[in-house]
Amino acid sequence: MFQSFEDSARPEQGPPRLESLRAELAREGLSGWLVPRADRFQGEYVAPTDERLAWLTGFTGSAGWCVALAERAGLFVDGRYRVQARAQAAEAFEIVHWPETGLAEWITGALGGAGRIGFDPWLVTVEQKRKLSEALGQIALVPCENLIDRVWTDRPAPPMGRIRAHPESLAGRAHADKIADLAQGLGGARHAVITLPDSVAWLLNIRGSDIPRNPVPHAMAILHGDARVTLFVEAGKLEELGDHLGAQVTVAPPQSLGDALAGLDGPVRIDPASCPVALAQILADAGLKIIEGEDPCLLPKARKTEAELAGMRAAQLRDGAAMVRFLAWLDAEAPGDLTEIAVVRKLEAERRAGNELLDISFDTIAGAGAHGAIVHYRVTERTDAALEAGQLLLVDSGGQYADGTTDITRTVPIGQVGEEERQNFTRVLRGMIAISRLRWPKGLAGRDLDAFARAPLWEAGLDYGHGTGHGVGVYLSVHEGPQRLARTGTVPFEPGMILSNEPGFYREGAYGIRIENLIAVARAPDLPGGTVEEMFVFETLTYVPIDRRLVVPEMLTRPERDWLDAYHATCRARLEPLVEGTVRDWLIAATEPL
Repeated sequence: MFQSFEDSARPEQGPPRLESLRAELAREGLSGWLVPRADRFQGEYVAPTDERLAWLTGFTGSAGWCVALAERAGLFVDGRYRVQARAQAAEAFEIVHWPETGLAEWITGALGGAGRIGFDPWLVTVEQKRKLSEALGQIALVPCENLIDRVWTDRPAPPMGRIRAHPESLAGRAHADKIADLAQGLGGARHAVITLPDSVAWLLNIRGSDIPRNPVPHAMAILHGDARVTLFVEAGKLEELGDHLGAQVTVAPPQSLGDALAGLDGPVRIDPASCPVALAQILADAGLKIIEGEDPCLLPKARKTEAELAGMRAAQLRDGAAMVRFLAWLDAEAPGDLTEIAVVRKLEAERRAGNELLDISFDTIAGAGAHGAIVHYRVTERTDAALEAGQLLLVDSGGQYADGTTDITRTVPIGQVGEEERQNFTRVLRGMIAISRLRWPKGLAGRDLDAFARAPLWEAGLDYGHGTGHGVGVYLSVHEGPQRLARTGTVPFEPGMILSNEPGFYREGAYGIRIENLIAVARAPDLPGGTVEEMFVFETLTYVPIDRRLVVPEMLTRPERDWLDAYHATCRARLEPLVEGTVRDWLIAATEPL
């Protein structure tokens, strides 16, 4: 369970692997090679067979790039991953702060005005190539066979996970209806290419098992304007699906995708943000007109049906009871002789206790002390640390259930912690409460709301290097777009969208704090005298006590205290019937008014 890909991507392996790649660069006459953290489907999550960035550099985060040149190699990571990258990557790789420093800026600085940078056209999107080409000027981007694959001699085989039907009772809509609706809105195109695994899963009401923790299939699809779909997938994955797909869906082998695209009658719609360069080139070579537009599944998938919202509420409640049992156990046992791995095992055991957990929704983050400052820390046998009195423990985790996906973070004290930790916890809590209490007019996006979560930290000269929230799927990917609660979020919020609300603070080398609930966008009730025609609020979905021992009450305003007390009263009312004995006693104590 804890021997991860990190164990086959250790820092000492980086230099010889980099030298093997450089030998291939010289053989091809290239100045450098791009290594994105991506696969041909362009989802956020990749299978072990596609962990090229981790294999080369040792860095196992879920976003980043490497640019390997003859004399230099840059590992580009954003604020979530810089501590992790410094800990994992070999010294041969410069850690580059991205996007503050762009790939093109770094490459041109290293090469000057000329050079040839190779890339795999299946792993780079149309939009990425366009922006990078414009910024590189006279430095050419050269598509070619993947050079990493030439030298990765023990690369894992592609996954062959089974595909199952997702019940219409949980989806809220038949997939035939989804296909018909989307086919009518292709914006002048006769076909649309869909590459994202979660889009394919949502459209066809199926779930897969090709990606760890994410129930999505490795499959692509063409949505046709006459309300048909061609699904490109290995037939062996469909053995349990029966006749679920129906007559509207034709199954074809993945290797036939190129010929199928070339044989279409255009125009053909692609999403430049998720369509690989290789697919667009097939269409261009066939002389087909290309229309660029957003993946047609993205917004409908984000607007959850009433059935999906009901399922998510039920999943959060079930998961909340497991969290309460875990937190009660942790309070009774810590620090003792517990380690981070013991914490992870206990939490997963509590989630599995009800026999409804299908998988965890991501590898549990259990960061004690300084490990809590690594935003996406993942414990392994090599990094496992003991819990010690006076530390903060950050636990970010979630579950995959048939009716919903959960994602929750709680930060708890191991014994008495310092005043700085309590003050910063309270600042983070104030930001989380601010988002929970927001009321805003229709048309605003994540970039308009993100500052409310940061303001209490900004008052103290503090901040955090990740977004405040991401979209969440329903028994799909725990990270789902297109909506984001972040400075980069430009998609206006609409009713039914589900997001995380997770401000934080991280003191490198010391501790990390994050508090996370899931929230859903809902229409706000009209107010007497109000003049704004339509306003929205967030419905809180997650109900698990927030550790009151870390709160400095004097730092909260009266409305903030009232919100926290009301939240805890609801936690008690909803969870008390689901627990008993000492766990029930713990819950009652943990939800007392501040």
